[in-house]
Amino acid sequence: MALSKAAVDEKGLVQFAQKLVRTPSVPTREGAVAQAMVAELEQAGCDDVRVDAVGNVIGRVGSGEGPTLLFDGHMDTVDIGEASRWERDPFGGEIKGGTLYGRGAADMKGGLASMVYGAKAIAAAKSRLRGTLYVVGVVQEEPCEGLAIQHAIEAEGLRPDWVVLGEPTNLQIARGHRGRIALEITVRGRACHASMPEQGVNAIYQAARVVVGVELLAAQLGEDSFLGRGSIAVTDIRSVAGSRNAVPDACSLYLDRRLTGGETEAKAIAELRSIISREGVDASIKVDEYQATSYTGYQVHGRQEFEAWATPANHHLVTTAASVVERVLGYVPRVRRWEFSTDGVYTAGVAGLPTIGFGPGEERYAHTSEEQVRVQDLKSAARVYAELAMRLLGDR
Repeated sequence: MALSKAAVDEKGLVQFAQKLVRTPSVPTREGAVAQAMVAELEQAGCDDVRVDAVGNVIGRVGSGEGPTLLFDGHMDTVDIGEASRWERDPFGGEIKGGTLYGRGAADMKGGLASMVYGAKAIAAAKSRLRGTLYVVGVVQEEPCEGLAIQHAIEAEGLRPDWVVLGEPTNLQIARGHRGRIALEITVRGRACHASMPEQGVNAIYQAARVVVGVELLAAQLGEDSFLGRGSIAVTDIRSVAGSRNAVPDACSLYLDRRLTGGETEAKAIAELRSIISREGVDASIKVDEYQATSYTGYQVHGRQEFEAWATPANHHLVTTAASVVERVLGYVPRVRRWEFSTDGVYTAGVAGLPTIGFGPGEERYAHTSEEQVRVQDLKSAARVYAELAMRLLGDR
């Protein structure tokens, strides 16, 4: 039996989404949003609400037994960048013309609010559940996706049968995306006085040769029929010298490498080593490491290497979600991939859990100064979340 539209508290949902947008929460500083999540989940009638050691908020509807569905959404956002580039207050939570504006509106406080209110609708019908629904608000997804949800599943004992990620999909369905490696290449030169550059080896010049090689490599990367083409980009360059009138003896390049199907960390590093060898440059390569202290004081550490993943198009979770969208919203959704990376790198890529994405907001607005989400889409997403949970967990 489907939940009616009236089962979702639409006014409360919109107000909660505004509250989340108005609450800054860059990585390691998600505490205020976590408090708001706890209060909202408790008010929603969850059977249990807790905050784990790393700072994730975990709400449970149901006994914890039977088939289990996990709604995953991250509480952190990227910073606002240059404030003058925003036409509206990034923390104003302004609604104009039926659209909510501000940092996190699309990525992904709008989706997080919709998941909470989908769970609230389920809580009212929990007597008909034969399984368990978890809503998890995770921390530090932006700098190291998968790390916090890994803790929730492995350390907190959540055992989901299915995972739904609330990242923006424009109310379509995503079933995978490319992998990602954050790489650092350190090029070594020989310092000397800049007035006599011929006596040294300029590490910046050496690094420039590697940059050209990376640019040429980009056009030769593999392609997957679903995940698309692999990509590589130099995103930062830093040099080390004794002063501004000294030839630098070290230069570091930071690269974002996206892995498509069939590509691995070993392959990606071998390609870069080939460039270094061809150019005759003295350089080393390493995978970046993420380390931080959570707002709870918990020390986190993660290696920045994530494999590509894709849930089969004919998987029960994909087809059921498509059926629910058609029934609730009246159209057949497109089933596609994300361009960016998500917690699916762990839930599907490592843990092997059936995972899809469905959320309000458009991917193109994520991390921009025009970030926004349509209010109606928040409501539509909440209705789909509630109906999908009833379809998977309801006592039929």
